[in-house]
Amino acid sequence: MATTENKNLSPNSLHVVMFPWLAFGHMIPFLELSKFIAQKGHKITFVSTPKNIARLPKLPPNLTSSINFLSLSLPKVDGLPGDVEATVDLGSHDVSLLKKAFDGLKPELTSFLENSLPEWIVYDFSHYWLPPAADKLGIGKVFFSILSASSLVFFGAFGKPDPRTKLEDFTVPPPWVPFETKVAFKLHESKWMLSCHHEDGSGVSDIQRSGSSASGSDLILVRQCNELEGKWIKLLEEINHKPVLPVGLLPPRMEENAVDYENPSWFPIKEWLDGQESGSVLYVAFGSEVAMSQPELTELALGLELSEVPFFWAIRKSTETIELPEGFEERVKGRGIVWRSWAPQLSILRHDSVGGFLSHCGWSSVIEGLMFGHPIIMLPFVIDTGLVARVLGEKMVGIEIPRDEMDGSYTRESVAESVKLVMVKNEGKIYREKSKEIGEIFGNREIQDGYIDGLVEYLENNGSCQI
Repeated sequence: MATTENKNLSPNSLHVVMFPWLAFGHMIPFLELSKFIAQKGHKITFVSTPKNIARLPKLPPNLTSSINFLSLSLPKVDGLPGDVEATVDLGSHDVSLLKKAFDGLKPELTSFLENSLPEWIVYDFSHYWLPPAADKLGIGKVFFSILSASSLVFFGAFGKPDPRTKLEDFTVPPPWVPFETKVAFKLHESKWMLSCHHEDGSGVSDIQRSGSSASGSDLILVRQCNELEGKWIKLLEEINHKPVLPVGLLPPRMEENAVDYENPSWFPIKEWLDGQESGSVLYVAFGSEVAMSQPELTELALGLELSEVPFFWAIRKSTETIELPEGFEERVKGRGIVWRSWAPQLSILRHDSVGGFLSHCGWSSVIEGLMFGHPIIMLPFVIDTGLVARVLGEKMVGIEIPRDEMDGSYTRESVAESVKLVMVKNEGKIYREKSKEIGEIFGNREIQDGYIDGLVEYLENNGSCQI
């Protein structure tokens, strides 16, 4: 669906195509970056599928004429229901089917690029086929990773074979990291990493996808800042032999989320939060795609109960098929809230009564928690969340809930002790103080906007693709 022509575009404005992977944890950062670039006077075409575009947050009125949406329909793939257009829709279906359908967008996207000839296309990890197509048209290629620089370095997305072949290889920093760090997987997390090296039902492994996407680019962008990962960003540039630019953390603007305060769901939440002491409430949320097992949910719930700390737990769609322990909600009534519908996360985290965040360590969630100075109690699950947890642990802005090294299981006692340590105990004061310190960086609009200015300047100066 197209918008009207933007009369405010600069005469020398660029046309930048944004093409994220089909997951909202990817689409939202791409949309945020689109808005920042559009605010600098450039034209954006945001590419996705009809259902995904309809579900994206509404644009601010001043940007509706700067950002156009190009809607491409996924081709049919055997085994993939027609209503699946994002990972959140998959349910029990294999994500490889969605990747296969995504790969089928190549002809239609290539046709659009041939007709529009933008200066730049910004793309994601799964787009291994895109760099050669853009090369033929003389279009600048930008690989935008929603992962942090440390995660990219650990995954080794350099377009080269990975020498690591055993589970134990991923439990230590890779050999190309020259400095001391604890950024590595636990043994139970390594199983997922090893699976990424093998071809899936789409015919291409994740390592091949991300490696070719990064190595085929002219420029790599990371959602990170030098204040947090300066040495990792420098290392990523050295390894890839091409420019790597941090775009900052892209923290959400609260003024764009003012609608939260108008949503009927907010009023009972606010009323309960208003009745709690300042900094006493633990906010608990695991994003929209973390799928807990029944034992994991049970131990988490009983751990929250055992901690005796006030909590607000936003339970998302992925946990609707499993049950809370019998009598749990009655026993914590008044002290704990279990919220099963949409929850305005930013408004909750901003509230004075909230003092901590129990999270799966998705990078977007971590950014939102730390921009308000909340220490993170970390319970990572898949992909890069374990690596994010290790980085945050090194910065002492939170702690991980102890887990069994082999199977990743945890107990109610380990949950309760972790919560009490971070939220109330004197020994946890260091985490509360460090998170407030780093919050001054995460929530500093001047610092974060400066990174966008640097990116836009780079795109403007290299917009002829003479890189």
